[in-house]
Amino acid sequence: MMSISNEASGLHQQAASDHEAAAKHHKSAMDSHNKNNISEAKENAKKAMEACNSAQKKSESACSSTEK
Repeated sequence: MMSISNEASGLHQQAASDHEAAAKHHKSAMDSHNKNNISEAKENAKKAMEACNSAQKKSESACSSTEK
């Protein structure tokens, strides 16, 4: 039972880290837009989307693991 709990905890940590990375990239994209630096905003938006997609997958795994 403890190993499932530890696994779930690790998965939630990974998901949280990806969500935090996505937020950082979204804020960077916002700053770039505010400075009219569209190419940098696009780069940051792409990174945000990648982090969001990763976070979504890890969130699903974490929540499924918790439900067991």
